[in-house]
Amino acid sequence: MTRIRFGVLTPSSNTALEPLTSAMVAQLPSVSAHFSRFTVTQIALSDQALGQFDDQHVLAAARLLADARVDVIGWSGTSAGWLGFDHDVTLCQRIEAETGIPATTSMLALNEILETHEFHRFGLVTPYTGDVQSRILANYRDAGFEVLAEDHLGISENFAYAEVTAETLTAQVRRVAEAGAPAIVVACTNLNSAHLVPHWEAELDVPVLDTTTTVVWKMLRMTGHGNTPVAGWGRLMEGGLNP
Repeated sequence: MTRIRFGVLTPSSNTALEPLTSAMVAQLPSVSAHFSRFTVTQIALSDQALGQFDDQHVLAAARLLADARVDVIGWSGTSAGWLGFDHDVTLCQRIEAETGIPATTSMLALNEILETHEFHRFGLVTPYTGDVQSRILANYRDAGFEVLAEDHLGISENFAYAEVTAETLTAQVRRVAEAGAPAIVVACTNLNSAHLVPHWEAELDVPVLDTTTTVVWKMLRMTGHGNTPVAGWGRLMEGGLNP
């Protein structure tokens, strides 16, 4: 059996995405996930906060993953939501040029799913502050999407996102669902939310796309496992979004 290694770039203060990602791939005996961190502690629009996502920091972490001879590198983060989606396109190009390893990101995978399944209108749930959320909404509007409803928590400390309770997240998702969006996006890879997706989908009968899951979905497709269903993580991972 050929071993497939996922390299995952992780914000330094993140405590949610590593166990969630590892749990997803645990169903696939030939796949393992390996992580590399770079400093991210605050999500804001200040120069200092934006500077955390300078490509040089990310590339240094990517080079460490290359030492593990991973087959694909995924940035499990949503920074392109406020930095602009082209930022992730350029980042992936630079990672590939630097390491020779194909790369993707949570947001590029999410946008691919939205386009492929024609979810041009959706609801958005995040823990972010109002100004960050406004930037995300503007970038999606410029990309031709309509966010029918949004809900955010006004939190800027990245570590604190993982402390948001399931009850709070469920209340957010329910509020957004009331607008009748054909899909709901939960954006932030330090939310303990990916495992809740099947429950939300069963209750609301609407696809829920979680950004910790989208990058795993794309890495599976990039390594020949795109048609392998992964149970327990919602319709996307089980193949239920296929046309």
